[in-house]
Amino acid sequence: MSETTTTRKRDPEPRGILCPKCGCAHFEVIYTRRIPDGAIRRRRECRHCGRRVTTTERMGG
Repeated sequence: MSETTTTRKRDPEPRGILCPKCGCAHFEVIYTRRIPDGAIRRRRECRHCGRRVTTTERMGG
């Protein structure tokens, strides 16, 4: 019998955010607004524990 293992390549930079309280990666967006420098600010709430976090998104260039 032979056993086959599969390895996955990990991204050099993890994507997405994790809840600072429980470590969950599932968020619901509460509201979104543009800020003067053209970025987007989003208020998010963790679906698991309810912790709210604010993220700022900028377009990459």
